Amino acid sequence: MSEPRRQVVTGEPRTVHGAAGLPGLRTQGEIDEQTMLGAAYVRSLMRSQLRAGVAAFVVLAVPVAVLPLFFGALRNAAVEWLVLGFCCYPFLVLIAWWYVRRAERNEHDFAALVRGRDTGDAVGNGAP
Repeated sequence: MSEPRRQVVTGEPRTVHGAAGLPGLRTQGEIDEQTMLGAAYVRSLMRSQLRAGVAAFVVLAVPVAVLPLFFGALRNAAVEWLVLGFCCYPFLVLIAWWYVRRAERNEHDFAALVRGRDTGDAVGNGAP
């Protein structure tokens, strides 16, 4: 009797990036290859970053627009200098801190989406 012939067992064919079954690498490939889906992911990140920037701008612009009215009604130079010299800077630092934190969160969520992990919330949902 003859021995049965050996067969070579191989896996599924791999894609160009070698990631047929890995969702994170598939997403990265979509972005790298600049497909419509990859462009949608990048636009999503850009929209969430733009929302954070516009929100920071609005929070900054409203008090800046109201301050001249406040100073005109007050007519007290000492209080004006006190407000301009000491009260504005903590407010500016708070806005900057919030914006940087929001931008980093958006980027972290986007990176987690690209890696294929669940971020717990949607990218750019506005939550701090």
